[in-house]
Amino acid sequence: MTEATMLESDARPEKGTFRSLLRATEIDTRLLGMVVALLFIWIGIHILSGGTFFTPRNIWNLSVQTSAVAIMATGMVLVIVSRNIDLSVGSMMATLGMAMALLQAEILPDYLDFGSPYIWVISLAAGIALGALLGAFQGVIIAYVGVPSFIVTLGGLLVWRGVAWWMASGRTIAPMDATFQLLGGGSRGNIGGAWSWVVGAVASAALLAMLANNRRQRMRFGFTLRPMWALISIGVVGVTVILGSVGYLNGYFLPDVLARRYADENGIFFPPEGLNISLGLAIPVLIAIAVALVMTFVGGRRQFGRYVFAIGGNPEAAELGGINTRLTTVKTFALMGVLVGISAAISIGRLNAAVSGLGQLTELYVIAAAVIGGTSLAGGIGTIPGAVLGALVMQSLQSGMVLLGVDAPVQDIIVGIVLVVAVAIDTYYRRRST
Repeated sequence: MTEATMLESDARPEKGTFRSLLRATEIDTRLLGMVVALLFIWIGIHILSGGTFFTPRNIWNLSVQTSAVAIMATGMVLVIVSRNIDLSVGSMMATLGMAMALLQAEILPDYLDFGSPYIWVISLAAGIALGALLGAFQGVIIAYVGVPSFIVTLGGLLVWRGVAWWMASGRTIAPMDATFQLLGGGSRGNIGGAWSWVVGAVASAALLAMLANNRRQRMRFGFTLRPMWALISIGVVGVTVILGSVGYLNGYFLPDVLARRYADENGIFFPPEGLNISLGLAIPVLIAIAVALVMTFVGGRRQFGRYVFAIGGNPEAAELGGINTRLTTVKTFALMGVLVGISAAISIGRLNAAVSGLGQLTELYVIAAAVIGGTSLAGGIGTIPGAVLGALVMQSLQSGMVLLGVDAPVQDIIVGIVLVVAVAIDTYYRRRST
């Protein structure tokens, strides 16, 4: 019997128990519970809405609407893990969105030709840089002045909302640069059906390569291996979900008016029965996926991420261990500002305008997404994939309530209840673990 076989046989679970199955596959039970809850939410809304929720069009719109919240939720995970909170992300989004809109609509055209490719690049870079600066400013007050993050960011919630109004005196700034609008999705902000299949194939290959590499690394260092059946099952399910999602989203076609315009612009014959042109994956969705992957790498594989989790686990021990806790806190809030800047760009690109009311109550959805995804408000525990899944849960609830015609005040009530329940579940898990 080889060493790999011995390690694998040691990992072989007891037969007949669901818990042993989860232990063999090493699936996070909380994430699995969230997936099950999400499926129940989707099925319930689909039935109550008369079968309109599971249409490719609605799922495509849901994915685009989730992107901005998911991006900020990945940063909120690290903020909460470090035993802090950021209540200012919604107001900061308004300020950054207004700044980028003013740059491309009123300031830069005075110096560059209208439609210059540099306009959207400069606007986006300036918005992200300003987000990092505002986040770092709040982080300095928290880390070096010693003001609690709750107070600092609560003040930021009021200040940045006022700044957003002051920058344009309450005006709506529009339109955005044509290329900048692609960041928001829409009929042009997508990569089409063919390229979506390419992305799906690459993602599937990357998943299989990651599983194979994980097995090789475990064999190299003598760690217990997953049973081969568990590894194959994870790969098959993962590839099925990826390709199935791409195929389903490709089922959303351009409306006839836009399809005819597309055909005219590209010299394509438009038949009487019309053209089925798939929108494919939206650019905001691709950005959110890329951000989630980068944040997962930063949080789990880089020194900065390990420092954040160490501070959240035990700040005193982290400082005694030589970690610069203050500087790490500043970096965490600066990173949160960068992610808010990206989300702001997606939001104003999708709206093709910037308003001072942009991002109202967004901070609640972002915090709820992180907490629902398993991030502990006590610090030290949190996952990026969980936050993305939490953002999908929150956006599914909101989208479903809109489809069902639920009044806005009732929507707020339900969101508040969900947030309290999520914190209660987190408290229960922490008590059980201790």
